[in-house]
Amino acid sequence: METTLTRVIKPTAPYDFELTAGQPNYSRDQEFKTEDFVDGTYIRLLDLGDKAVLARVESVGSVDDPELTVSLAGNGLAEHDAERAGRQISWLLGCDQDLRPFYDSIAQDPILSGVVEQFYGYHNTRTASVFEALVQAVMGQQIATAVARIVRNLLIQHYGVRESIENREWYAFPRAETLARTEVEDLRQLKLSVRKSEYIQGIARTALESPDGFEHMHDLPDDEVVKGMVALRGVGQWTAQWVLVRALARPDGFPIGDLALRRTVASLYFDGAEITDAELLEFSERWSPWRSYATAYLFAALRAGRVAGS
Repeated sequence: METTLTRVIKPTAPYDFELTAGQPNYSRDQEFKTEDFVDGTYIRLLDLGDKAVLARVESVGSVDDPELTVSLAGNGLAEHDAERAGRQISWLLGCDQDLRPFYDSIAQDPILSGVVEQFYGYHNTRTASVFEALVQAVMGQQIATAVARIVRNLLIQHYGVRESIENREWYAFPRAETLARTEVEDLRQLKLSVRKSEYIQGIARTALESPDGFEHMHDLPDDEVVKGMVALRGVGQWTAQWVLVRALARPDGFPIGDLALRRTVASLYFDGAEITDAELLEFSERWSPWRSYATAYLFAALRAGRVAGS
């Protein structure tokens, strides 16, 4: 029997819900959904492990006094399920991030300050797990964002957690145990290369070697996380840094080797002149220890078309 429960979340101000939850520009013609943003409501299927819950999130506050209401629907929901779901939504939507130290640190940077002014209150969103961030990053290696999104959607549609709620099928990211037993040839049918298929299968099998998958990395310092990540087949510095940013919410992750990031910085700061990764890394030190936030805002500018050639 479907049950509906509610929760209230109070994000750390400033918090612009529409900018944060609506940034990915979800596809309107997609036949299946993992998440959506419609008429001011963020909708997502949450995988709680033993059950799936459909969350609908709306803002009832303001940017400087934010408050979110969360309506949860699922089969046989109990209060402890609602608590878990509320914590996951808060994590996914970056509700605990305090942007003010970052804002203060870039006050003398007129370019990034201008981006911040345009996207004031935008919080960096996160993945539900380290495993999800790893697989998504591997899928996105050396291909265009639009292509990576297609491959991600195919993976979720074929192997994701599926739940029928409110007379509709909803999906969540595949679990490690599902991908671990999937054959490489089957993954290849989803437009993945042989190597990426092998990498994803290997990451999934490694995740099953620990009771918590890769979640113990929340307790490790950045350098140990990176060391552990790059020891995995198919994972390099770029992927490891994205794990720091997207899965572990570390404030100073910086995905060096990202072509779009390098071009964005070149466009905004160097009049479009080409720069190397080494030059970009040195340049990024001006934003440390808040490079994760700087990266998030630079990509927001790219998506909004503020970068030449975007």
